[in-house]
Amino acid sequence: MACLECANVPEKNTIGAAGLFGILILAAVLLAVPHLVSFSQQELLVFLTINVLLVVSYRLLTLTGEWSLAHVVMMGVGSYGSALYAKNFGFPVPIAMLAGAATAGLIAALLSFPLFRMKGFYFLIGSFAAGEVIRLIWKRFTDPFGGPKGIKRIPGFPEVDLGFIQIDFYQPENYYYLVLAVVLVSLWVLYRIERSRLGLTFHAIHWQDKLSESVGIDTFRHRMLAFVIASFFAGLAGALYAHYLSTVNPNQFDVDTMVYVLIWTIVGGTTRWYGPILGVIALTIIDEVILRAIGADQIRPLLYGAILIAAILFLPNGLESLVIKAKDALRRREGVAVEKVAVRKGAG
Repeated sequence: MACLECANVPEKNTIGAAGLFGILILAAVLLAVPHLVSFSQQELLVFLTINVLLVVSYRLLTLTGEWSLAHVVMMGVGSYGSALYAKNFGFPVPIAMLAGAATAGLIAALLSFPLFRMKGFYFLIGSFAAGEVIRLIWKRFTDPFGGPKGIKRIPGFPEVDLGFIQIDFYQPENYYYLVLAVVLVSLWVLYRIERSRLGLTFHAIHWQDKLSESVGIDTFRHRMLAFVIASFFAGLAGALYAHYLSTVNPNQFDVDTMVYVLIWTIVGGTTRWYGPILGVIALTIIDEVILRAIGADQIRPLLYGAILIAAILFLPNGLESLVIKAKDALRRREGVAVEKVAVRKGAG
């Protein structure tokens, strides 16, 4: 029991009336928000939703205790793979997206054999080196990767004609709903994985890898599986990204972008699946809304560094710790209210 508490494994619970009401409110907000913002902000919503999938998939890998610097490159593998399958091989875009994500998972499986011979800091550096090798391949080979300029004129998601309505996915509002649907399904899958026996095994490997091996758990195979699953969903995020922008290049998946993903994850927190979501949403609002509104978006690296230091000092468990404290306070208040009612009934 103590080990489970250390691993911060969420206990099974049911959704009450308040939780169901909150879900309905959130769903209404997600569906309505594109109609309440400008065209440029609709595009921001598309990228934000894609980034949510990116950071939540990254968290799945961190459950095993390993932090990779190649996750954004895995997103790039999905982008390049989906672009090539659709443009050069004529795959339908939806099939190309899944094939691109599967390619990212396959590359992750191949990289697992050298990378998971290392742990901790060495794994971090090894993943960085592996990611840079892949990026250099994209830059070096003009055919088929387009060299430094990347791949252009990538086919977009096909228009849907239902007879009474035509849905053009080149419009950010429509593409947002497509991305939202894909991301919600992906988040549900990742959530179920974490709550399953497999997810509990990931937690156990993180906190007690030697003990896990002693009871017959193949830690290499499970770390590899976490890496492959996380890379698959990162590749899916990259495919959604590529077919919206219609262009990809190596600079979109460099280490600077990976640093932002790390900061989103750390600031949000990693003990709950929704932690990284809080991080990416909060920092995107600060970055894309507040800084651009005052014309100071050039100080983004400085601000991110300051936020990271402040989070480590004052919120070591991330923004998710505020949610946990709020839930605990609400439960205590409900408990006090129940006790008062019981006392009154007893007195009566």
